[in-house]
Amino acid sequence: MVYDFDTVIDRIPTSSTKWSTRKDRTGVADILPMWIADMDFASPPEVVHAIKERAAHPLYGYTVRTDGYYNGLINWMAKRQGWKGINRDWILFSPGVVAGFSFAIQAYSQPGDKVVIQPPTYYPMKNSILNNGRQLVDNPLKLVNGNYEMDYEDLEKKIDSRTKMIILCSPHNPVGRVWKRAELEQLVKVCEKKDILIISDEIHSDLILGKIKHTPTAIISEEAMQRTVTLVATSKTFNLAGLTNASAIIPNKKLRDAYQNVVTNNSTHNTNIFGIVAQEAAYTKGEAWLEELLVYLRGNFKYLEDFIKEKIPGLKVYPLEGTYLAWIDCTTLGMDDVALKEFMRKKAKLWLDEGTMFGSGGSMFMRINIACPRSVLKQALERLEKAVKALRA
Repeated sequence: MVYDFDTVIDRIPTSSTKWSTRKDRTGVADILPMWIADMDFASPPEVVHAIKERAAHPLYGYTVRTDGYYNGLINWMAKRQGWKGINRDWILFSPGVVAGFSFAIQAYSQPGDKVVIQPPTYYPMKNSILNNGRQLVDNPLKLVNGNYEMDYEDLEKKIDSRTKMIILCSPHNPVGRVWKRAELEQLVKVCEKKDILIISDEIHSDLILGKIKHTPTAIISEEAMQRTVTLVATSKTFNLAGLTNASAIIPNKKLRDAYQNVVTNNSTHNTNIFGIVAQEAAYTKGEAWLEELLVYLRGNFKYLEDFIKEKIPGLKVYPLEGTYLAWIDCTTLGMDDVALKEFMRKKAKLWLDEGTMFGSGGSMFMRINIACPRSVLKQALERLEKAVKALRA
């Protein structure tokens, strides 16, 4: 490999949410943090170089988004995602994908209206709905022969005149599904029939580990394009979350204007200077780094699968088609969710995201971030093996 994913980098002195808060938030000083979706790999050197070059200029005033900022995203989406013909005007700024949820909720609904999510799913979706005074509608994923699927019948049944949108997680976090085109087509049909919008969180769309290709929801059909707000960012793909920069791609002008009004009213239209530089560098010079990252992540997931199968039998690891967040069923450990969280933190000394955070269907699951040097993953799994052996003894 040209790029280094094996070196362990000390992040504790960097005010890292993941590493610097361990003792304060868990009470365990030497716990291994593998919860938040934040990679422990250095960002691409091409991006680091571009940021350093911009930082060398001593003025950091208000900055406009550059041609390269827009063109990089447009060309990337055409090449990597198959979404050709994106117009620059369609691309609006958001300080993050999570902020994009709130902006969309405020733009397209009123207090008391309903918004659908598909649990177990990324918990900020639920928080954004409730914090904005909207009603939460759960359309749980269903398990069919060990595979997560959307429940279209349940979705259609739950949509009424107060339901304004669904927030789709694609690829799905935490269950690791990459939705097939046919699955998205069926979803669009329901949304078209019931006349609701689709807010498509596609932040993990570059992180495809399995054989299913990511399909942007908006390219399913012209109808899909006109009712979809697509949220994307470089933050997960290139480990740039601290630069607070994301994009909402909105082809429908009426929806676009409503979204922009909310962004402006919230005074969040100014982009981070280094976010502009980083996005352009990532999308124009980061593809080779990403290809090697995907190889490494696939290796990490295989290592996780093989280790658990051989040394911690009984735990069930679900297939990881997309994201770098593995979903593990811990039911056979024979405890409730409170005890499972305590066991992971105090006995295994692992800080994972407990499944209950993701809503219905998450009980007795744990989500583990495998985007780390393999030596760290090995250490984590050995801790888990030791704790489980002691429990079973």
